[in-house]
Amino acid sequence: MSDKFSIDHLREWIGRTETRRDHIGATQVGQMYATLDRDEPEQLTNSELPLAWHWMFFAAVARHTDVGPDGHPKRGGFLPPVPLPRRMWAGGRLSYHHALRVGDDIERTSRVTDVVAKQGRTGQMVFVKVEHEISDADGVAIKEEHDIVYRENPKQDEPQPQPRQAPEDETFSREIDPDPVMLFRYSALTFNGHRIHYDRSYVTEVEGYPGLIVHGPLTATFLVELLRDSLPDAQVRSFSFRAVRPLFDIHRFQVCGRQGDDGRVRLWTRDHEGWLTMEASATLA
Repeated sequence: MSDKFSIDHLREWIGRTETRRDHIGATQVGQMYATLDRDEPEQLTNSELPLAWHWMFFAAVARHTDVGPDGHPKRGGFLPPVPLPRRMWAGGRLSYHHALRVGDDIERTSRVTDVVAKQGRTGQMVFVKVEHEISDADGVAIKEEHDIVYRENPKQDEPQPQPRQAPEDETFSREIDPDPVMLFRYSALTFNGHRIHYDRSYVTEVEGYPGLIVHGPLTATFLVELLRDSLPDAQVRSFSFRAVRPLFDIHRFQVCGRQGDDGRVRLWTRDHEGWLTMEASATLA
């Protein structure tokens, strides 16, 4: 990286904070039920917000002239201005303290806790870690650590990372068809302008992927939804996930899970070739 964007410069963002406020509106929540092809409760207002649905809220709202070429807000501001072109949600860790409810006013306080540069097989990478606390009138409901990775665009002769075989010992699973309409609707609900999720010419010609990329948080949401359907009486105390390999709209994939004897549930996604694409775990009360 250039001197202007040295890692020391980017690490000056460590400790920066921001606070955002939002409202859990019934209309938006109802639209998420429809996007995930679920039946909404008869009484939506004051119902519990399903786990992982809080990602709909606190979106960064940038004027159109302040949007970068990838569809994200231009670099800088709360997050460090990492000059690498590819930005991905790499994973996260969440702990749940009490349920948020439809109709609540909510607040999120965020802090940049680390910025690290690494040299990988595919070139320069920068990892940014952000902590969030999401609160309602009763105090902190969710604590979250969010991992963001920035990478270089691929070179034509770049070697592909070796994929990992996904486990095949699941006790519950579901097949997902991530069609472009689903990806567009999720982008709209989360006000996510990142072009990799809806602009096929951009994602294939500029970033070099074979199809539209399924959002990392959407994939994680499908894992939590699988857990909710398979173990409806379970209370989730924590959830962690890590993206391993991209999923694309051109193929179906499976979300899988297996409950252990230690109060933990192992979760993962498997693509059409049997490769592991996301691994996750949940701790039950």
